[in-house]
Amino acid sequence: MIDTRSIPDQLSPFLRYIAEHAVDGARLPSLAEISQELEVSTASLREQLEVARALGMVEVRPKTGIRCKAYSFEPAVLLSLVYALATSPDHFEAFSELRNHVEASFWRKAVLELTPGDHQELRALLERAEQKLLSPAVQIPHAEHRALHMLVFRRLDNPFVSGILEAYWDVYEAVGLALYTDYEYLKTVWRYHRQMVEGICSGDINASYQALVDHVDLIHQRPRVISRQRFE
Repeated sequence: MIDTRSIPDQLSPFLRYIAEHAVDGARLPSLAEISQELEVSTASLREQLEVARALGMVEVRPKTGIRCKAYSFEPAVLLSLVYALATSPDHFEAFSELRNHVEASFWRKAVLELTPGDHQELRALLERAEQKLLSPAVQIPHAEHRALHMLVFRRLDNPFVSGILEAYWDVYEAVGLALYTDYEYLKTVWRYHRQMVEGICSGDINASYQALVDHVDLIHQRPRVISRQRFE
């Protein structure tokens, strides 16, 4: 564990206190008790607590009090991303480019960590998505789309990668990308997903990677349907 005393300017007293007690599920004392220990006013700690909650560092419940949460990068990324989109929806394109490069950079490492059970889940997601597209009333397999991409990186022990990817999917629907546009477009998207899954399951990582790279360009073919209202 890092000695937080060496970085006093980066952490508030309460965030430093959490870092020093950062065990997932650990219950913290009341703010009054922490106030006495740190010699910081309860009012100030209450403000810092709200920051910690927004960043996903703690959870506060009536009966259980304040508990530490396992570290996740996603809340901080999402909070900043939503603010960025509120100032300009165009920021999603830049963030999407970042996400694409992250997926591509970590693809091979992530795929090699997947288990036979993960392969079965990928196939099941693919089949469910294709069934939705072939149903009499076409359904958009958005849930399957997110689940498939996130499953690929399930075994990658890197909270910063998963945080970026999770934040991307958190706002994906809000910016209008889960809306129906064109049936042929959807079929093309899932044709690439089939190539990705088949490559992963057969051990042809290069083929799965190429399908990933090729399918990334499809998003630029879609009409832009970005609603600023959702972020205000």
